[in-house]
Amino acid sequence: MWQAEVRIDLDAIRGNVARLRAGTTAEVMAVVKADGYGHGLLPAARAALDGGATWLGVCTLDEALALRRGGITVPVLAWLLAPGLPLHEGVEAQVDLSAASLDQLRELVEAAEQAGRTARIHLKIDTGLSRGGATVTEWPELVEAAAKAQAEGSVEVVGVWSHLVYADQPDHPTIDQQVSAFHDALAVAGQAGLRPRYRHLANSAATLTRPDTHFDLVRPGVAVYGLSPIAGDTFGLRPAMTARARVMLVKRVPAGTGVSYGHTYHTQRETTLAVVPLGYADGVPRHASGVGPVRLAGRNRTIAGRVCMDQIVLDCGDDPVAAGDVATLFGSGEDGGPTADDWAAVVGTINYEIVTRFGSVRVPRVYDGIRT
Repeated sequence: MWQAEVRIDLDAIRGNVARLRAGTTAEVMAVVKADGYGHGLLPAARAALDGGATWLGVCTLDEALALRRGGITVPVLAWLLAPGLPLHEGVEAQVDLSAASLDQLRELVEAAEQAGRTARIHLKIDTGLSRGGATVTEWPELVEAAAKAQAEGSVEVVGVWSHLVYADQPDHPTIDQQVSAFHDALAVAGQAGLRPRYRHLANSAATLTRPDTHFDLVRPGVAVYGLSPIAGDTFGLRPAMTARARVMLVKRVPAGTGVSYGHTYHTQRETTLAVVPLGYADGVPRHASGVGPVRLAGRNRTIAGRVCMDQIVLDCGDDPVAAGDVATLFGSGEDGGPTADDWAAVVGTINYEIVTRFGSVRVPRVYDGIRT
């Protein structure tokens, strides 16, 4: 018998990737960073590959090596690399690594020498996000140095890439500006003698709405898990995660009863309270206090009072609720229950953050659609 669980529909992930794959002539890199956006790194990766992805993307070297240890052999790109990491382990495992500066390139050359094999690298240009990537000023020197290292056999420049600022607003003028800047960067790379097989710019939103950004490879992340990057349109995606728990305790209390820490909520009449064993230690945002929607006994309810570390309370009125009943925080929404989008809206965040919060040691993931 379970107390709380995060249930993952792997068939939904497969179907979402197939939907994304059908909408582009480019290859698909499914981004599985952050433990597969909370869905589980290896199960999400395998389901994405089943759905038609040919690449996987992660942030860290450790994530990439975990994929390799899990038997994943397709191309994997890792792009968030602090100085001093054992990059030679990535080179040995044939992980593609990103460079956005001369210092990062030097480390990759050294890693290749230590590993005794050519490092596969992707050069990143900053086209306007002002986060990762070489600036337009730095770019010519970086590509010249990379071309030299490639001629010497230390690296193979597999890709050139960048990241969009306003892809969730498909008509925003910065997208055209970034596409233009990306073309300029590719031209500079070409003048240095680089002809990368993969040029990639598009995230989930651009994959769904801006085919002019697709180039050779697209990098959908949140859409893989069935969450739309653009409010108001599901694009036929199906959410893969459901977070739920079984009611631990029910009790009748009189009108005027204060509920949870600080008594920020008081009952309006005699009512039934249901205690649900999920709290902020499990992924429930504390900002959901008094606003978080939960489906229980066929109705959507709102968290009564503050979210605690381990539990929340629901005011169920006179509805018949019993210990052991299932309370669903969010899921597909097909039964009228809350979704991750609903949670994001009430706590003032994005659906990405909601799903990546869940799946701790105390709340096991349970998978549907496992293929053996």
